[in-house]
Amino acid sequence: MRAVATSLEQVRRITIADVGRDLALVSLLTALTALSAHVRLPLPFTPVPVTLQTFVVLVAGGLLGARMGAGSQLLYLIVASVGLPVIAGPTLFGPTGGYLLGFVAAAALMGHFAARRDWRWAACGALLATLAIYACGVTWLCLLAGLSLQEGLALGVAPFIGGDALKALAALGVIAVGQPTISRFRRR
Repeated sequence: MRAVATSLEQVRRITIADVGRDLALVSLLTALTALSAHVRLPLPFTPVPVTLQTFVVLVAGGLLGARMGAGSQLLYLIVASVGLPVIAGPTLFGPTGGYLLGFVAAAALMGHFAARRDWRWAACGALLATLAIYACGVTWLCLLAGLSLQEGLALGVAPFIGGDALKALAALGVIAVGQPTISRFRRR
């Protein structure tokens, strides 16, 4: 009985302030994802532009955790689906739509692995998250444009590998520095 009482004392009560802080963090990462869509570099040989979104998606998962990171990307998709100009392409259902859908899974994967607070696990998370984005994006691109898998990989993955590796490294740095700060903010 004493163990149960001790456990109950350790359970943190969720307050309105806790929920408000979490909503603020989710909204902030949603807004950063939207802003990062407008930092774009169109490539003449593919309908998919280079953006900073993958960096923000990894940061969202790494800083907010699997559930809230995925929530920030789901909220981003909801905002995009109502027609606000927050995506790099013309519509949510254009050639970049699959990549955008992959953001939710990617943030969840990154959050899951980064929760271990070990750079090796976080690096695995970044790799798997990026692969999830590629898988969703290429599948969508192939279906939308009638491309073979080889063509889809050539247009939807190959041009982005180097830049995405750099964005993943930068995201890992931000996560390493930001996790303690976010933890302190959430405990207030």
